[in-house]
Amino acid sequence: MPQLSKNTLGLLLGLLGVTCFGLTLTAARVAVPEFGAMLVGPGRAVLAAVPAAIYLFVTRSPLPARRHWPRLFLMCLGVIVGFPYLSALAMTSAPASHGAVMLGILPLTTTLAAILVAGERPSSSFWVANIAGAAAVIGFALRQGGIALHPADIWLLLAVVSAAFGYAWGGVLARDMKGSDVISWGLVFSAPIMGPVVWLTTGVNWSASPQAWIGFLYVALFSQFLGFFVWYPAMAMIGVARTGQLQLFQPFVTILSAAILIGETIDTTTIVFAVLVAIIVAFGQKARVEQT
Repeated sequence: MPQLSKNTLGLLLGLLGVTCFGLTLTAARVAVPEFGAMLVGPGRAVLAAVPAAIYLFVTRSPLPARRHWPRLFLMCLGVIVGFPYLSALAMTSAPASHGAVMLGILPLTTTLAAILVAGERPSSSFWVANIAGAAAVIGFALRQGGIALHPADIWLLLAVVSAAFGYAWGGVLARDMKGSDVISWGLVFSAPIMGPVVWLTTGVNWSASPQAWIGFLYVALFSQFLGFFVWYPAMAMIGVARTGQLQLFQPFVTILSAAILIGETIDTTTIVFAVLVAIIVAFGQKARVEQT
């Protein structure tokens, strides 16, 4: 059996991460009405800290070096505090499909974060591919009539910025640490702060529907924890910008899952634009991205 190259493996891990994250808004949209944004947002990190602590104990992962703590803190602000809460807040009123369209700018934001945080230097052809991909997503939104502004868009925009920089800081850490250790230590370090905040500001609706429980468990165990087991290693292998570009697929994963799980509409236009995005991503993955 032929061994996969580093680039191929990184690409596959990144696509697996996108698939995992692509279900996040749909799951949150199901859970938020019965649990509230605070529990589905920050609360997911508190729950995810339990398997994270078990993983660190079983693997005997070493404590991060002190020089890594500032980056770990910034990563936590982005992907453990910022994005979970802001996206859950947006899902109190916006459809998952609308949120997916807004997340179409996440690859561009992640590329910017890769430059500012990870010291990467994408080539002009890479930028062309990213801009073309974002334009395709916006074009899709126009075609679907979903480009109209929504009150939740400010939360979605802030969620995008939080995610992009959280990804970048985590990607930088994954060069020196295992990606699974990066997210696990982040969750464990955050729990003593997040736990009391969630406990004092919200309660658990134990009588919630099975669908709401499944949605909450998904965002906690997969979106907040296991998804990063493949996402950060992908960034360490192929870079923050290249991995971030794969997020162009995320809106289509979200829209497809929303159609299957909660009955939101989908048509053949989605498939056409998804194929177009796939072509653009294939072009972008071949473009040069230098690391300093």
